[in-house]
Amino acid sequence: MTATHTAGPGRSWLLRLVLTFSFAQGAVSMARPAVTYRALALGADGRAVGVITAVYALLPLLVAVPLGRRTDHGRCAPLLVVGVALISGGCALSGLAGSLPAMAAWSGVMGLGHLCFVIGAQSIVARRSAPEDRDRNFGHFTIGASLGQLIGPAAAGLVISEQDGRMAPTSATALLVSGAVAAVSYASLWRLEQRARTAPSGTPAPAAGPPVPVRGILRTRGVPAGIFMSLAVLSATDILTAYLPVIGEDRAIAPTTIGLLLSLRAAATIACRLVMTPMIRWLGRTALMAVSCALAGVLCGGLVLPVPVWALAAMLLALGFCLGVGQPLSMTTVVQAAPERARSTALALRLTGNRLGQVAAPAGAGLLAGVAGTAAPFVLLGALLLSSAAMAARTGRARGGGTASGSGVAAPVGEEAGPGRLGEGAGGQRARSKEP
Repeated sequence: MTATHTAGPGRSWLLRLVLTFSFAQGAVSMARPAVTYRALALGADGRAVGVITAVYALLPLLVAVPLGRRTDHGRCAPLLVVGVALISGGCALSGLAGSLPAMAAWSGVMGLGHLCFVIGAQSIVARRSAPEDRDRNFGHFTIGASLGQLIGPAAAGLVISEQDGRMAPTSATALLVSGAVAAVSYASLWRLEQRARTAPSGTPAPAAGPPVPVRGILRTRGVPAGIFMSLAVLSATDILTAYLPVIGEDRAIAPTTIGLLLSLRAAATIACRLVMTPMIRWLGRTALMAVSCALAGVLCGGLVLPVPVWALAAMLLALGFCLGVGQPLSMTTVVQAAPERARSTALALRLTGNRLGQVAAPAGAGLLAGVAGTAAPFVLLGALLLSSAAMAARTGRARGGGTASGSGVAAPVGEEAGPGRLGEGAGGQRARSKEP
């Protein structure tokens, strides 16, 4: 990966990246439930919804690693430009599609655009963040995703109406609007990436050499746990977005209410990420990852209970808070463990795991929904999250603590206590002095 360093005291690049991500993710989060409602209006059942949801992740699954390899040795910003274009086009053309196969195809284009955008954006954060700032910066970066997930479903619920047979045209309108929202991202894409510069005196440059084999990256301690946690958390968010409308249809809950419930879940995730640093200092990274995934698994299983809307809202609020931990900490875990010249590839592998989960989990959910009803996907999510919690705890015990800066070498017990200590192996008290 090309070496760059954050210049100056400001972090306006991070704020603009968060805003860009908010619009891009808001468009996708508005489009996903709209795709479900439009598919239902076109005659889809639970199994067909699962297939369309899985196609969203199919193209990204095939191209994630090549894109990561390219980004390790090139610029990140072009991926953001291409990603926004594909998201906007995929959303709008999904609204114009009149058949389920066409909707599935344009959903795949939308997913490819989202992958391009996220690889580029995460690589920018990894390059421009000092080791001791990565937890904080990745946490703030993912607030952009949560803001999009907060606004998008609520906006979709407000636009879509099922009264008087209007679901087909109103869901199409929601998809066209989401395409326009994605295009707004271009307003804040300027100068997010620094040009490559010589590293400051005393800072080691990344080692040159052949590409690190994918198998070697996957064998690095901490990387598999980070990838699996990210897969589990994203699968939970994805299936919640796709299948909560189906549960709403079964329980006669209006689309507007479903949109508000999904937005409530996203608001809780934002709240979690705002207090991420003190939670890490209090519990430690390993314990926080394991406990949050375990609680999220139990709450996912609880969604199948025939509870009133207020109880469903309370469970989604708690679930959203627990799910807020996994994404930023899995990013930091993977970046810190991977070799420096393969960090974009490692992030791409993490996204490949995400997309694999987005293919397998919705497809499996669709099959389970067809056989055992719409509650089955949420039981599947619970099992997946509990498995992730067990894997995180086991990896933490094997390491005996956190992961030292970028090398994959086990750190002494106690170094996982917070983001301010991530860089102490290389920089001593310098890292602690920069604590947020």
